[in-house]
Amino acid sequence: MDFHPQPTPGAARPWAFPAPERGTLDNGLTVLRCHRPGQQVVAVEICLDAPLDAEPEGLDGVATIMARALSEGTDKHSAEEFAAELERCGATLDAHADHPGVRVSLEVPASRLPKALGLLAEALRAPAFADSEVERLVRNRLDEIPHETANPGRRAAKQLAKELFPAALRVSRPRQGTEETVARIDAPAVRAFFEAHVRPATATAVIVGDLTGVDLDAVLGESLGTWTGDKADPRPVPPISADDTGRVVIVDRPGAVQTQLLIGRVGADRHDRVWPAQVLGTYCLGGTLTSRLDRVLREEKGYTYGVRAFGQVLLSAPDGSGAAMLAISGSVDTPNTGPALEDLWKVLRTLAAEGLDDAERDVAVQNLVGVAPLKYETAASVAATLADQVEQHLPDDYQAQLYVRLAETGTVEATAAVVGAFPVDRLVTVLVGDASQIEEPVKALGIGEVTVVTG
Repeated sequence: MDFHPQPTPGAARPWAFPAPERGTLDNGLTVLRCHRPGQQVVAVEICLDAPLDAEPEGLDGVATIMARALSEGTDKHSAEEFAAELERCGATLDAHADHPGVRVSLEVPASRLPKALGLLAEALRAPAFADSEVERLVRNRLDEIPHETANPGRRAAKQLAKELFPAALRVSRPRQGTEETVARIDAPAVRAFFEAHVRPATATAVIVGDLTGVDLDAVLGESLGTWTGDKADPRPVPPISADDTGRVVIVDRPGAVQTQLLIGRVGADRHDRVWPAQVLGTYCLGGTLTSRLDRVLREEKGYTYGVRAFGQVLLSAPDGSGAAMLAISGSVDTPNTGPALEDLWKVLRTLAAEGLDDAERDVAVQNLVGVAPLKYETAASVAATLADQVEQHLPDDYQAQLYVRLAETGTVEATAAVVGAFPVDRLVTVLVGDASQIEEPVKALGIGEVTVVTG
């Protein structure tokens, strides 16, 4: 039997996050393009300066309905026809609203890019916002809300935002609106929001994929270049204040066999120099199955299937005055809620007293930096990260520099950052569970005043 010779490994090639080329169309649309040879599925992200804080008072959720309605028909195609045209291109189109703005995402084979960009431009230039389609989307959204309320994780997130931020700030309220506010939304309200905030002059298009043989300038000129709108300055990012006085809020769910934990506070956005060290330290604390929280609460005590610590940007401002949510989340069985919280606080206190060790730091760097080439294998992952940087007012090389900073961050610096991120006396703890079973054990821990709410 003849065997083919065993392949030999090639030389390792250096990797860096792709650098985009930046330009502007005649209509004011900013374009970031990134040629990725071999990526035959092109990803397009459109960042619209239509943030949630721009929603009219009493109409929370109108940005979400508008985003969903963008693909529900235009001045040239009905909703069904528009969906059929996308399908013929082999394309997918999605949109969602978040605090920084509305994001429209398109994926399409490179050979069908001109046609798909034409459809995308049509949706941005002249969406129909038909009464019947908006009414259907409103009904769908109203149907979703009870399911979200029943979900312990979503309910905990809603309560934590309410606890941390003043009621006047949009970040304190559900991103997609409440039953009361969504019920008020109609087609005229959606169109008014669109006309007030959606224009090319304040938008950015990110295009990533194999652009070999594509005259992208010509394609853009015939598609997104036909989108017109008034000139305008981007909306300023609203200042954020928060109250992270240490306390506990129990959302009562009688009979619940598990307690959902969400422990959080507000920290600086990604402009802050501490961010890379904070990412590294937080990963050591609760970023993976081998992190400290999992080792104690999952492996040693068996309280949970897993506990995670993370930082999530809420709003980012050019001057660094934005905010991020720093949080620990997981679920434990009801009888062990008190002991699990006690051990969680012990982990945080031990971390503050003894710090991380070099082995933890080294593993975290290997995991965060070493897997980056795999994480960004697809055009969609690169485009999404570039779009995040646009929304967060970060330079185009931010992600590349972040990996450099992570590799340079030492154990002492990572320790200081994570201890500063999760001080034991400045954490707001939300528990969704059976108050009759968990209230007294939690009070006995002395981690803050305990309040019970229904819901």
